[in-house]
Amino acid sequence: MMAWSAKFSEPIVLPDGDKLATLQEAGAFVTKLPKTLHDTAPWQNAMHVLIQAADHDGPIEFARLGMMQALFPKGEPTYRSANKDPVWRNSRKLVRDR
Repeated sequence: MMAWSAKFSEPIVLPDGDKLATLQEAGAFVTKLPKTLHDTAPWQNAMHVLIQAADHDGPIEFARLGMMQALFPKGEPTYRSANKDPVWRNSRKLVRDR
């Protein structure tokens, strides 16, 4: 069983420049978040993978990735409708359509 003192392969650098080097530091960081932020899906996932790594011998790299995804979320995916496709997609006809 891996312990909470296990270190990440690379420390997680926080937006303010501080670093999280162990599972315990990352767990403490998550638990100190405001409740509204702590209860969001990315942070719940981060805490889940931290617990899996520390208490159930899960991959420590997944814990690091979960923290990184919660700290630096990507924007929501945007989908374009078919009638807004770029012109180049509709400019060529396939041989079967000629």
